[in-house]
Amino acid sequence: MDRNAMLEELKNFDTPSITNVVATYPDSPLCLGLYNPWSENWYTDQRIRCMYPQLGRRVGYAVTAVYSLPDPNFNRLSFLDVLDALEASLQPTVLVIQQRFPRRLQGKVGLAGGNMVSAMRALGCQGLISNGPSRDLDEVREMDFQYMLSGVTPGHGAMAVQAVNVPVSVGGMDVAPGELIHMDENGACKFPADKLAAVLENARALQQEEAARMTALQNAKSAAELRAIFSGHSYGDEAEA
Repeated sequence: MDRNAMLEELKNFDTPSITNVVATYPDSPLCLGLYNPWSENWYTDQRIRCMYPQLGRRVGYAVTAVYSLPDPNFNRLSFLDVLDALEASLQPTVLVIQQRFPRRLQGKVGLAGGNMVSAMRALGCQGLISNGPSRDLDEVREMDFQYMLSGVTPGHGAMAVQAVNVPVSVGGMDVAPGELIHMDENGACKFPADKLAAVLENARALQQEEAARMTALQNAKSAAELRAIFSGHSYGDEAEA
């Protein structure tokens, strides 16, 4: 299966399932154990919210940027450099922007809007993840583009790009350029791009395993049956042993 087909198939699984395969349950044979699940920052926390749950899951290669107030000593970068990075990346992409604004301004930066998203969308970008707000929810919704933000606000002042394609930290998730991002209404997680085939293979197996378990749980008639299912064997096995 080629890379694009694997990326598309990953949308068959929700983000919690991907986290289960990536690192959540290191003792499970279907968990790749790519990170220590608690000590490493590989998925977003409750500070980041999905703005358009109805648009479904997105998968893409991370392109990163850092925004803050203009610095008179550094003005070499602009949004055009972000667009260049989006175009140069493997496709599709997810843009991850770390906002570094003073505390008094952090909730007032409507960073991205209809014009920026139109340009990003033209270059294959599927969504934006940021640790601050953005704006133009009505316009962006119609573009089939996903926002994962701290919230929304209608305006902003002068701002500037401080770095492009550097490691960033957004909502509890550390992201390096080129890592794969899986995102849905539950949040986002990342994993190394070279683990794509392994993540997909284990996600398929986990989906089958969990479907069988969920069916058994929903058909159970007693706490004893539920206990047996969670223990990983059929009800009555203990009595027969």
